[in-house]
Amino acid sequence: MSDRKPLILITNDDGYQAKGIASLTEAMKGLGEVIVFAPDSHRSGMSSAITTSHPLRARMIHHEKDLKAYICNGTPVDCVKLALNEFVDRKPDLLVSGINHGSNAGISVLYSGTMGAAIEGCVFDVPSVGFSLCDFTPDADFSATATVARNLAKKVLEAGLPKGVCLNVNVPMGKVKGIRMTTQTQGKWVNEYYRSKDGSGKDVFWMTGNFENWEEENDSSDEWALANGYAAVVPVKIDMTAYDFLPELTKWNV
Repeated sequence: MSDRKPLILITNDDGYQAKGIASLTEAMKGLGEVIVFAPDSHRSGMSSAITTSHPLRARMIHHEKDLKAYICNGTPVDCVKLALNEFVDRKPDLLVSGINHGSNAGISVLYSGTMGAAIEGCVFDVPSVGFSLCDFTPDADFSATATVARNLAKKVLEAGLPKGVCLNVNVPMGKVKGIRMTTQTQGKWVNEYYRSKDGSGKDVFWMTGNFENWEEENDSSDEWALANGYAAVVPVKIDMTAYDFLPELTKWNV
């Protein structure tokens, strides 16, 4: 039996200076050997983007017992790939991403750099979890989310996750009533841009929008859980094959 401590890799999409990743790092201390490998600046909304147009750079910025921290000029997925290929001496026992400043529930999982990093960890067969708090403010209170993160990290280290599955965990603001295992809410973002003018009078467009919930009464969904004070945990698969449609698709005469 190995007496080595579990190896935990931490990243995010808000950058290494964000309060969320500091809170997540603090929550993971004592659970194992921790390596932080995070973007050097804000990379939100990057999904699973990778860098191909210029070389990546990374450097260590902190080193203490059981904790090393690096920053990288790439995306969240770049950070995961580079860390796993070049900077760790063994496969991590756990990858945690976040804590994101803002929700990644519902369809937002497709756009999230936080979840892009967790999904990439899953590609490498590392049990991976993305954590988000439904509060966009830089100085948000991450204490409740950190507690959820530590408890779930302990469970994942103990029980593992199925191959090809990671977890998308979102936590509401304020008091958390508990944790619910949920489905991804069906819906989409609407009214996604605000039009204004630049200094020369030309149109510019700012990202905004409202989430259109198609199943507001579904008490098994992540948005319902969050609206009712619960942390929501959605299992996410990296295999996006629509198996239920495949038999019909094979009948197409093309």
